[in-house]
Amino acid sequence: MDTSLIDPALSGLDEAAVIAQLAAHPGIQRVPSPKVSLFMKRGFLDAETCAALVALIDANRRPSTIADANGDAAFRTSETCDLDAADPVVQQVEAAIGAATGLHPMFGEPLQGQRYAPGQEFKAHTDYFEPNGVDFHRFCAVAGNRTWTVMIYLNEPEAGGATRFKTIEKTIQPQTGKLVAWNNRRADGSPNPATIHHGMKVRAGTKYIITKWFREKPWG
Repeated sequence: MDTSLIDPALSGLDEAAVIAQLAAHPGIQRVPSPKVSLFMKRGFLDAETCAALVALIDANRRPSTIADANGDAAFRTSETCDLDAADPVVQQVEAAIGAATGLHPMFGEPLQGQRYAPGQEFKAHTDYFEPNGVDFHRFCAVAGNRTWTVMIYLNEPEAGGATRFKTIEKTIQPQTGKLVAWNNRRADGSPNPATIHHGMKVRAGTKYIITKWFREKPWG
């Protein structure tokens, strides 16, 4: 594909365009906050699709990692799965995310799944790469930093596992098929520290989610 023919706004750099696309999607709700552009939609994926994704994650999971080591071995204790882009279910989900957000798949990282067993969490963090971080060039030299995050809960653990946006005091409870999307940037294009969020500990059961990150430039 000739990437020169793709509108750069489809990377998420044009926040207004993404917001307009999300607002046009039935059932989308915007969290009322001037600090973060944050959206939710219940039932974005059906239970059958969620179950198929859970099976894929269980079959190919590995320990999760973080970009810049911070000395806390318990900072992110979940497991991660790199989902196969050729799988029909993955393709279906990718298409649904693109239709809801207007973000072009050319700017998207491969879809990932995460699994949280009891006691596992991802402590308060942001999804963008810190410009002064030691691994910034390694992760951002080609595709640039992350713009939007799209996360979807695949199930409801028996207890715990909420996502807490600390700065805006918003806690989102896991619900099967619920989409959560946010812009990792401020209006001026700089990384938005108000997007800091905590994947809280699962207290009972297991939590599964998928995450799609978009970049400033074409991926790869």
